[in-house]
Amino acid sequence: MSPANSATVQFGPFSLEIGERRLLRDGRVVPLRTKVFDTLQVLVEHSGRLLTKHELMTHLWPDAAVEENNLAHNISTLRRALGEQATGQDFIETVPRVGYRFVAQVSGRAAAIGAPLVVPEPSRTLRQEIRFCRALDGARIAYSTTGSGAPFVKAANWLNHLEFEWESPVWKHWLETIARHHTCVRYDERGCGLSDWNVDVSFASWVEDLEIVVDTLGIDDFVLLGISQGAAVAAAYAARHPGRVRRLVLFGGFARGWRHWEDRRPDEARTALVKLLSLGWGRSNPAFQQVFTTMFIPDAGPEQMEWFNDLQQISTSPENAARMMDEFARIDVRGLLGEVKTPTIVFHTDDDLVIPFDEGRLLAAGIPGARFVPLPSRNHLVLEHEAAWQIMQRELGEFLGWS
Repeated sequence: MSPANSATVQFGPFSLEIGERRLLRDGRVVPLRTKVFDTLQVLVEHSGRLLTKHELMTHLWPDAAVEENNLAHNISTLRRALGEQATGQDFIETVPRVGYRFVAQVSGRAAAIGAPLVVPEPSRTLRQEIRFCRALDGARIAYSTTGSGAPFVKAANWLNHLEFEWESPVWKHWLETIARHHTCVRYDERGCGLSDWNVDVSFASWVEDLEIVVDTLGIDDFVLLGISQGAAVAAAYAARHPGRVRRLVLFGGFARGWRHWEDRRPDEARTALVKLLSLGWGRSNPAFQQVFTTMFIPDAGPEQMEWFNDLQQISTSPENAARMMDEFARIDVRGLLGEVKTPTIVFHTDDDLVIPFDEGRLLAAGIPGARFVPLPSRNHLVLEHEAAWQIMQRELGEFLGWS
């Protein structure tokens, strides 16, 4: 942006701190995910000027090809954050079929009226394309493609956000490694990210959503990756469609949710976690967020932990998170595992604090001929700096025939 990054802009009861990347209402922080903040910033900096949809999309997504729905979603989220409907005050004017204009009075510095909207240089060589498809029940599912080559589909898992994950210190190394060898297909789980939030949540719908994404892309010979509860979804898909999945990769997964464990002692703790979700998870409370971050990536660095904390806040609502976790507990695909005929490799960290190691071993044992690879880590998601990541890359490369 051309204005000084230290600028603070006022409009109505709001202060927009550019350098701190923070929006305040009467001194209190209004949480905004990255692209929504960027959308507000560019509108405010060009206050009074009509910005076309094309201008905004090329400015906000210089290294991605996205549909207009992405921009509309950002504007809708921004309107809610500014409280337009609740207060009856309009900050953003929609010019139908053309674009948007910031109409509130801005003070603090001059707006860049008439100045050209600069398109930033892409931040990386990879480029993702985000599109949408419709599930069987009408829910809108966001999916993306990245890279080139034979297709590699990642089943959705808890806490997806295609846009926010793109520059993630937790996911970036996964995406770049896969996209070097494949066209990587990802999608936001229903109730998460850019997919519709007010939807039915069930194991059956998760499998159906995977089927819809694959069918929409018209692919029938691909590698399928399932992580965490996505492993059960991926295994169920492979059992249903044995001729479509070339290789099955499972990581940190399980065949049965905790309600089916013989040792029911974790019930009380897990039930407390679900209650914690519904009461306050994701509501700008670092104490709530840190509980889950510490479980998922206990050996992460500060940047990775901060990102995971933010992911909890922007990826879904506390109510959806609680519904999903309760449904995870009820998963049981043990009866399907014997029907998986696809060559399979199963990774699991040996001190996983989210899914016990024995559950990963049980998953592998149920799939005929599956190879089980333990990884030395406490993290539920293997991070780039870990020795476990180097081991996983080597084993995965051999399994998939990467040269």
